[in-house]
Order: sequence, then C-alpha cells, then structure tokens
Amino acid sequence: MDYAGIIIPFAGGLGMFIYGMQIMAQGLENAAGSRMKSLLEVLTRNKLMGVLLGAFITAVIQSSSATTVMVVGFVNAGIMNLSQAMGVIMGANIGTTVTGWLVSSVEWAKFLSPANLAPIAIMIGVVLMLTGRRRSVKDISSIIIGFGLLFVGITTMSSAVAPLEQSEGFRNIFVLLGRSPFLGIIAGAFVTAVIQSSSASVGILQSLAAAGLVPFNAAVYIIMGQNIGTCVTAILSSIGAKKTAKTAAVMHLLFNIIGTVIFSAAAIILFQFVNPKLGMGMITQTEISSVHTIFNIGTTILLFPVSDWIIRLAKRLQKSEEDKGDEGQVLLDERMLETPAIALQSVESEVCRMGAIVCGTLDKVKQVMFTKDSDTIQAIKEDENTVDRLCSGITDYLIRINSLAINEREHQRVASLLQIVSDIERVGDYCENISEYAEDLKMQNASFSEVASREMREMLEVCSGSFFCAMEALAEKSRDKAMEVIGKENRADDLEIQMRAEHMKRLADQECSPEAGIAFLDALAGLERISDHARNIAEEICPG
Repeated sequence: MDYAGIIIPFAGGLGMFIYGMQIMAQGLENAAGSRMKSLLEVLTRNKLMGVLLGAFITAVIQSSSATTVMVVGFVNAGIMNLSQAMGVIMGANIGTTVTGWLVSSVEWAKFLSPANLAPIAIMIGVVLMLTGRRRSVKDISSIIIGFGLLFVGITTMSSAVAPLEQSEGFRNIFVLLGRSPFLGIIAGAFVTAVIQSSSASVGILQSLAAAGLVPFNAAVYIIMGQNIGTCVTAILSSIGAKKTAKTAAVMHLLFNIIGTVIFSAAAIILFQFVNPKLGMGMITQTEISSVHTIFNIGTTILLFPVSDWIIRLAKRLQKSEEDKGDEGQVLLDERMLETPAIALQSVESEVCRMGAIVCGTLDKVKQVMFTKDSDTIQAIKEDENTVDRLCSGITDYLIRINSLAINEREHQRVASLLQIVSDIERVGDYCENISEYAEDLKMQNASFSEVASREMREMLEVCSGSFFCAMEALAEKSRDKAMEVIGKENRADDLEIQMRAEHMKRLADQECSPEAGIAFLDALAGLERISDHARNIAEEICPG
C-alpha cells in the first residue's frame, strides 16, 4: 500500500481544514467582536448566563481552546471570577460541537455536498473579497471562503484515507481502541493536545469515519479523550499567570475528566453488556457529531449543580490563594490578542485598575501636605513607580493591538485609551511632585498659615474630586459624570487664579514664610494640572 500517497494528501487536507476553520472564525469574530464585548460587559454571576455566553463565543471562534484561553486571561486580569469562568468553560464545550455538525451536514443535508458547495462558496467569497470595499463585506467573504476551504479539507482527508479501508492492520487498531477504553481516551487526548484543537481532531475522526474505518465504541472513547486533550492549551496559557488563573485552567481539566469518567463507565456498560453489536458497528460522521454533542451537553447538565464543588476541588489541587501579587504587573494575556475586541475589554479593565491606584495616591496627597508624614511620602513614591510600570506595559499592549487587523472604531478606541493612560500617569507624577513639596516643608520646618491651609484643602477637594469623578465616568462609561468633571475643572481653574492672587498678596504682606509660599504656589499649579488631566479623560469619554 502506498502510505506516502495517503499521508501527504491527508496532511494537506488537514492543513486546509484548519486554515479554513481559522479564516472562517476570524471573519465571524470580526463581524461579531463588538457584540462579544457587549456580552462580556453584561456578564453576571449567574453561571447559566455564562454557559450560554461560552457556547456562543465558542461557536463564533470555532475553538473551545481559544475560549478557555480567554477565560484564563480574564480571570488573570480580574475581569471574571472563578464562578463566572466555570459557566463559560461549560458553555465552551457545547459550542465546540458546531464544527462537527458543519462537517457532518454532508450526510444529513445532501445539497451541502462538498463537491458542489465548496467550489461555489470559495468562488463567491473570492468575488466578494475582490469587489467589496466595506470592511463588513470582506468579513463576510472570509466566512464564506473559510466555509468552503473547511469542506475541501475534510473531503481531501476522507479521500486520502479511503484506501485504508482495505487495510486489516489499520482496522485492527481501531478495534483495539474500541475494546480498550483507556487506550481510546489516550489516543484522542494525544492527537488533540498535539494539534491544540478539538474541532480539528473531531474533523480527523469524521474523515476516517467517512471511509468506514471507525467502530462506534472506539469513536466514543476517542471523543472523550479529545475533550481532555483540548485542556492542554488553557493549561499552557496559565503558565506564569496568577494562581486564580491557573485554577481556572485546572477547573477546565477537572470538568472534562469527571465527565469522561462518568460517560466512559456508561459506555462500557452499554457496549459490553447491553448492546455489544452497537459498539462493533461502523460509526457515521453524523453519529460522531451526535455523540460529541450528547457528551458535552450531558456533562454540563450533570455537573452544573455541583460546579461550585469543582471550583473548590480545583482550588485545593492548585492550593489557590487570593494572592495580592505585584500591583505593577500588567495583567494582560498575550493570547487574547487573537481576539482584539475582547483584548480591548481587558485593557479597559486594567486602565481602570491603574486609575484606582492613582485615586488612592490622591487620598494620601490630601493628607500629606499637612501631616508631612515620611511614611506617606514614601508610599506616594512607591505608588508612582507602580503606575509608571503599568503605564509602560499597557501602552505596549495597546500598540500591539493597534497593529492587528482591527476596524476603524477599534483604532479610535486604542488611541483614546493611549491618551487616557498618559493622563493617568501624569496625574501620578503630579501627586509625587506635591509630596516632594510637603517633604521640603518638613525639611525647612515651615507650615502654611491658617488661611493658606483652608484654601489648600478646598483646592485639594475640588481637584481630587475631579479626578475621582473622571475615573467613575471611565468605569461606568457615563456621559453625565464626564460632563460633571468638566464643571469641576472649570471651578479648579477659577480657584487657582483667585488663590494665587490672594496668596501673592499674603506674601507681600509677609503673612507667611517664603518657603511655605513657594510650596503653596507650586502645589496649587500641580493640583490645577491634575484637574486638567481629569478633563482630558472626560473628553475622551465624551468627545466634543
């Protein structure tokens, strides 16, 4: 038998299948990216909503591995807690069955025969890609071309392995896998772990089934193994992440292992005692899709009520603790760059975290001008160092997003976030500067007069309030709060002019020391600049 003539076309067909799946998923993702982002924004603690969300996103991007990688990234960034992640993971297993049904449609929908449909789909897609000018049209063309290539790939694989139907040795391998559940599960897990796609692994199995090579029992055990193998990608993505993110990856593995144990026991009873003939019969592509779907939906139904127990077990295995970690570490997962719309959502969360740190710094500044406490001054400097590191990391990540194939609206959002990050970082700089003025006052043993202290407190309240309001507007995407920031900034401008004039008069009348006078004027200018940056942030939220 010419094995080279089998392996080479099969490998080419597999490559075409995976490539078609990827460009179809990219087109779907581009078309639905903003909707996925909106769904994530309204995600609640309700695990059932998480299941639906996970199924939808996986159906769109055609990969449960990619969805669970996103989940690991969201948990790592603090966007999602473990309970929410559990729901999305369960849904991802259901959503990944869509590709199998697309492949098996050639059996239950004869008009979708690859020989007829694939060339037509590719031609229509290419025409749309060459003639379409709008981004949405090009996204649709990618979906259609990917759909066609996926079918061409599965047809090529099926044709390549057709001669193996005459190979007694190859048939015996699958008979062995059917008789040994453990070997079947290991085989499915190994192949899926290597190619890192359960959808592609199921596609390979369906191509072998189309050639009449796969017994029913072997297919069932291989499918269960494929669901374990798909966990490898998420586990790899959790390396170097926070403990909670690693726990999310362990949850995914536990969920699939427990489901495999339950359904393997049921399959052994069915094939060895209830209906042995069923297990020895050849399986079809549609039956593979059915088994895959029944396994994933059944596992979700069975384990949904005890999902909290799985979370606790994963925490125990991972020895997960809510570690604070390094605040200056940027919690952005590089793998999420594969889905720019969702990567931007993660960036927004990280920008809000950076802003929250600066809000805490401002709270310290409001006291340090009067207490001149050395520990507080040092804490402000440490906060500024943290903010600088966050600024650098977030900026680099946004630049990488900007270099991806994103739409004009997303380009504008990247530019807006870059400006906001810069403004937040500058506010941190001014906080550090003001703490240094307090340090100078302490070294010179100087203090503000009673009138100057009262005015400084008022200016601190107005300017810090302006920044706090800007951060609330950013987190809530509130136009009303953004407009409130602009009002506060106008008030800060008026106060700065008024207080500067009155303080110059006090200096002329020698009502305060020159050292305190210089510190007052410098702090006044710094606070007014903080309110300016708060206004800049508000204008990015509410342009015009």
